[in-house]
Amino acid sequence: MTVVLVFVAMMAAVVLALAAASIRVLREYERGVVFRLGRLAGQKGPGLVVLIPAIDRMVRVDLRTVVLDIPPQDLITRDNVPAKVNAVTYFRVVDACSSVVEVERYLAATSQIAQTTLRSVLGKAELDMLLSERERLNEALQQIIDEQTDPWGVKVTAVEIKDVEIPARMQRAMARQAEAERERRAKVIHAEGEFQASQRLRDAADVISANPAALQLRYLQTLSEVGSNDSSTIVLPLPLDIVRAFVDRAGGDPGGARPAVEAPPVPGRLEPAPAVAAGLAPPGAAAPEMAPPDGAS
Repeated sequence: MTVVLVFVAMMAAVVLALAAASIRVLREYERGVVFRLGRLAGQKGPGLVVLIPAIDRMVRVDLRTVVLDIPPQDLITRDNVPAKVNAVTYFRVVDACSSVVEVERYLAATSQIAQTTLRSVLGKAELDMLLSERERLNEALQQIIDEQTDPWGVKVTAVEIKDVEIPARMQRAMARQAEAERERRAKVIHAEGEFQASQRLRDAADVISANPAALQLRYLQTLSEVGSNDSSTIVLPLPLDIVRAFVDRAGGDPGGARPAVEAPPVPGRLEPAPAVAAGLAPPGAAAPEMAPPDGAS
């Protein structure tokens, strides 16, 4: 009886060992590639997978997206500028059988092909393109790497350039270039503003010249603006038309005519009497005698 119990226990242990060796549980994001006697038997999972002990061999494959960091790569751009560029690649396995059968280690192979493609593509671009057109370069890298990894059952979803390092001397040159560009834009904007202001002044001058009253109103407005400040003394000339009326009235001419200006006497010349010179003698009256000058005979 004891021998029978020992035999039963041994058989149970063997069955449990075989069951543990033949049963696999795969998660939702895992797939199992089964080889039977060295030949591809197919893809299994997810869930419970039963294998034939000592005959079947299973390789687990993760179908989740892998984030692969590409180490910094030294390269020379098309315009002979040395740079160091690193990037990141996102890919995932879409065909578990091909990722096991077609390539030895798809993760290392994808990393190497990404590094070589990064140096090849960015080496054909200029520095300005490398700094300003990263989206275009990212798309080109993604397409090239995806075409090369497609036979392996690997789908490259995105490639992003993380950082571009250039020499300090080139950075200073780029800073000077940017400063010069800013100064050029400032000068152009200032010149455009002066041009537009001159056009507006010309239009204002045309409007004021069409109506003289507008010029007087503008003159009065300027006086009010200047007079608002009490800390300075300003001397402004008056228009001649305003002063002329007061000058004419001071001369005694009610008609507004300018007073006659008498010429100084000339020696040796007979001068008329004041009444005659002024035209105040009555008509028909005899002119008075002219007094001879001093010293004349």
